[in-house]
Amino acid sequence: MFTGIIEAVEKVKSVSSGKLEVAVPAAWSLADGESVAVNGACLTVTGHKPGLAVFAVSPESFSRTTLGRLKPGHAVNLERALAVGARLGGHFVTGHIDGAARLLGVRSDGNSRVIEVEKGPGAVLVEKGSVALDGVSLTVYDILPASFKAAVIPHTWANTALKDLKRGGLLNVEYDILGKYAAARTPGITRAFLEENGFL
Repeated sequence: MFTGIIEAVEKVKSVSSGKLEVAVPAAWSLADGESVAVNGACLTVTGHKPGLAVFAVSPESFSRTTLGRLKPGHAVNLERALAVGARLGGHFVTGHIDGAARLLGVRSDGNSRVIEVEKGPGAVLVEKGSVALDGVSLTVYDILPASFKAAVIPHTWANTALKDLKRGGLLNVEYDILGKYAAARTPGITRAFLEENGFL
């Protein structure tokens, strides 16, 4: 489980079939088998040394995410898995990417940047709900049939790899896990559902 609060922005060292090597902060003490979100995708550490982590990447992960498009030198967002009992400062993020979506535009709005992102098939979005874009947890608004928007505050813009994206670029997207559970559980709120679950 992750929070969508990025801990570091580092560079890709290499990408090959089934493997990704990424620079990590030298102070990180990693362990084999540990989970780290790389641009929002939960990956397993299979090797490490100070300043470097090696991850196993399945063909499924390469096909559903932007990881296979990364090149050495690309900046990526990194977040270590949430420790049990730690403060949850962001949203619930699993690191299980739903797919890639195109960045349609970025504009300034007061002190923030507003990003507009295409809405992929099967998108589960709720006004003022959450979405993780390249691992950055953001609040959704202005949901349209083909797109949605999110505001990025200056701190987040300056301290994540979102600032490096160009219009038309692809982002890893994880839709709100709570919304997905609700959609899977209840095709609609009915009186029978409310009675069955003790609300009436």
